[in-house]
Amino acid sequence: MEMKDAVVALAAMAQETRLAVFRALVVAGPEGLSAGRIADALAVAPATLSFHLKELDRAGLVTARQDGRYVLYSANFAQMNALLGFLTANCCRGAVDDCAPAALCCPPDHA
Repeated sequence: MEMKDAVVALAAMAQETRLAVFRALVVAGPEGLSAGRIADALAVAPATLSFHLKELDRAGLVTARQDGRYVLYSANFAQMNALLGFLTANCCRGAVDDCAPAALCCPPDHA
């Protein structure tokens, strides 16, 4: 991951509602959630949620797919793992293995 991509991703999550949306999508896993379910769970107005989902999508942190008449949103686990890797790449100057996360949330094959 490039520095500019990390900055965009971190900026997208540096807002309470967007962080809550992203965390809800991580919990939901690859199956994702519809916008309506996200809005209900977080008590966010649909127009507001749409704005926040666009910001997360622009940062590459969420993906959207059509499922019948619904659009399902999922966390982009590959991008999340890339961001985690970027943040921990030089952890403890490489001297200590235990300062980096033991395992990433989802392996790349779940992305």
